[in-house]
Order: sequence, then structure tokens, then C-alpha cells
Amino acid sequence: MNNKSNQSSDREENHSKKENPISTLDSRFNQTLRNVQGLLKGRSMPGKVLLTRRSNVLDHSKLQEPSLNYGRSFSFNDADTSDHIAKALEEEVESLSNPNNNANSNKLKSSTSNVENLSKGAQKSVMGARATDSTRVMKFTKVLSGTTVILDRREGVLRRKRLEYLDCASQYYDIPDTERSEDEINMLRQIAVDCPRTVPDVSFFQQEQVQKSLERILYTWAIRHPASGYVQGINDLVTPFLVVFLSEYLDGSVDNWSISDLSPDKISNIEADCYWCLSNLLEGMQDHYTFAQPGIQRLVFKLKEVVRRIDEPVSRHVEEQGLEFLQFAFRWFNCLLIREIPFHLISRLWDTYLAEGDALPDFLVYIFASFLLTWSDELLKLDFQELVMFLQHLPTNNWTHQELEMVLSRAFMWHSMFKSSPRHLAS
Repeated sequence: MNNKSNQSSDREENHSKKENPISTLDSRFNQTLRNVQGLLKGRSMPGKVLLTRRSNVLDHSKLQEPSLNYGRSFSFNDADTSDHIAKALEEEVESLSNPNNNANSNKLKSSTSNVENLSKGAQKSVMGARATDSTRVMKFTKVLSGTTVILDRREGVLRRKRLEYLDCASQYYDIPDTERSEDEINMLRQIAVDCPRTVPDVSFFQQEQVQKSLERILYTWAIRHPASGYVQGINDLVTPFLVVFLSEYLDGSVDNWSISDLSPDKISNIEADCYWCLSNLLEGMQDHYTFAQPGIQRLVFKLKEVVRRIDEPVSRHVEEQGLEFLQFAFRWFNCLLIREIPFHLISRLWDTYLAEGDALPDFLVYIFASFLLTWSDELLKLDFQELVMFLQHLPTNNWTHQELEMVLSRAFMWHSMFKSSPRHLAS
């Protein structure tokens, strides 16, 4: 009996040894699948989604040797997690594909299919995480995947645009008054009056050649945009572009610049560049400078609503004193704060303006709300006459980049808050 029992036990042990590799393999593979499915279903993948150069399989050792294809990847923390999962799956497939396990050939096909499906699911999950960026990624991919990327196109366009400006200036500006209409003569006279008033605190803009360049740019622009023509305040909008382009040739402080140090050709090129930048800026806000300037009036009304939502005591006090927002904010929108802050801060401010692109008019509301509420405590103590004087001569002479950064930071914060809840601003 004992011999029979021992033989039976040996047979069961041998049988279990034959089955254990497969059952263990099933258990490991199923557990891995459950881990991956648990990650992909019901859980978000932490970290940022980055736009990086990479090959089809993310490999940290090859990050310094990128391929020419652009694709989405996880941040490095997520890449570590995904690499660990992928490695585990590869180990399962390799063990299933062991030639000694012929019985597992069918399971190999099934496992490979599951891995492919999980890979596709993970890819869709990542793409869905930032779907709003898909259009931008597609544009980059389309350009960079081309067989030829034209690098000298900029020079050709720049040359053509500069010649176009010079042709327009010679056609419209460099002519005698006898060839102008009465309206054109009056417009040119107004521009000639406004140019010496442009940024009066900076001596550079008082140079005769600088004022002549401003006059030529403004008049040419006004003639080519008859719907608005020249409006006082546009003269200020040229100055940031002029300083930026001149800084390529002139060193040191703006107060020490002399435009006479430049050749006529360079001056003409700078004029042309300023003209086209001004045209591009004003293209998105044409109704700010047409008859009655309805675009500015609309934004002033929105500014009043934003201030009321953010700081109701200030809004109520201004209203009780009988002060209209148009009485002080109109100039802010018309000149884009150039007359309100020191000129050495304008370039930083305009970096933000230009970065907003077509969304600039709407974002101006939040910048100006933040600018006004910088002095919320002071405003509450002033009566009507004091409010008018204070807002026309704001104490910004000693401002540094720090004060401006605070204004812009609050503007970004409030814009983020209200753009998702536009009904809060409905009257």
C-alpha cells in the first residue's frame, strides 16, 4: 500500500511540474495585462505631454541622437513608467516564444495581438490628453517632414516687402502738395504736428530725421488704409518697433543714439520694417481707429464690467463720483499704455502684446484692469477732481520691471478665470 501511495504521489507531482510553467506564465501575463489595463482605464497618466524629437520607441540612451520625425512623448517620469511596462510585456512575449514551448504558439499570437492593442490604446490616450495642440503638432510635422525646408525664404520676403514700402512712400509721400487732395494735405499736417509730441521724454525722438521717418511711415500707412486714415495715437504705436530695429545698429542707451550714424539705405530698411509691423499690429484692431472708434468703446465697456467683478468697491466709488471709464481709459486703449509707463519698459510690455496675436484686443482689457487696480486703495480716497488728476498723471515714473510683471501676472490670472466663464461679464 505504501508503495502504491508513493507512486501515486510521484505521478501527481510530475504532472503538476509539467503544468506549472504554463499556469505560472498565464498568471504572470494576466497580471501584467491587468496592470496595464488598470493604468490605461480609469487613471490619468501624470506629467506633461512634451513635443520632442524621438524615434518610434522612446529610449533614454538615444535622446541625444534624435530622428527627423516629430512625435508626442510623455515627460521623463512617465517615460520611465511606460518603459517598465513595455519591458515587462516584451519579457512575457519572449518567454511565450521560447521554441521549447510548442504548446504556446497560439498563445503567442494572442499575446502579441494584446500587446499591439494596448500600445494603440496608450497612444490614443496620450494624444487625447492634449487634443487642443493636435493642429499645431500636425503643422510642425508637415513642415519638418518635407524633403526640403526653404531657409532663405525670409530674406526674399523681407527684400520684396522693403521694396514695396519704398515704392509706396515714393508714390504717396515724396510728392509735392499740389498732387495731394485737400484731405490728404490736412492729414499730413496733423501727422507733422503729432510727430514732435511723440514720446517727448526721450530725446532721441526729437531728432529731425527720426521725426521725418515717423512722418513718412504714418502718412504712407494712412493713405493705404483709407477706412481709418490717420488717428492721433497711432504715432505712438510706431515707436517700439523703431527702437527694436534701430538697436541692431546702435548701442547703448536710447538717449545717446543718433540716427545720423546710419546710412540712408539702413534707415529706409528700418522704416519699411516698422511700417509692416505696424500694419500687422493694427490689422487685428481696425475698428479701434475708424470713425467714432467703436472698437475702443466696446473694450472700455468691458473693462468697466471686469473691474466691477474683481473689485466692486472701486467700481462703485468711481461710479458714485460720476467718473466715466471713457474719460481715462480711452487713451490707454488708443496708445496701448505707451504714455502711461516709462519708455524703457515698453519693449517688455509689447512682448506680451505681440505674443497674444489676434487675441490681443480682448487681453488688453485684463491688462488695463490690473493696471488700474494697482492703486485700488488710493482710488477709494479720492473725489472726482482728484480721481481725474491722479489717473491722468499716474505715479509710474519710478517703475521697474518688477511692477510691470505684477500687472501682467494679475492680468493672466484674471483672463484665465473669466475666459472660461464669459457669462460673468454679461450685462
